[in-house]
Amino acid sequence: MAKILVTTTENIANYEVVETLGEVFGQTTRARNAISNIGQNLKAIVGGEIKGYTQLQESSRQDALDRLRKEAEKLGANAVICCRFDSNSNDIGDSVSAYGTAVKIEPIN
Repeated sequence: MAKILVTTTENIANYEVVETLGEVFGQTTRARNAISNIGQNLKAIVGGEIKGYTQLQESSRQDALDRLRKEAEKLGANAVICCRFDSNSNDIGDSVSAYGTAVKIEPIN
């Protein structure tokens, strides 16, 4: 996979957008382990960070970003600007979506 720069900003220092290719998405949904759920629910009662859920969220976010980059690459982009995340948790698991605008950028001389 080509290196695709992903940024949450519209502008990238020392680069200019030379072509806008369209919106791109990367999505993933992860199911939770039922046994892990019981332990995590007990942790929720006493408070504190639920490390299993934090790890699940982080790996889901990374998968969504990887998929976003692959979609941008398919369009011929070398960057994604205005990247955002959306997440949702339910009884089944956690869903994470990454989305942004695929563009071609070039260094400013």
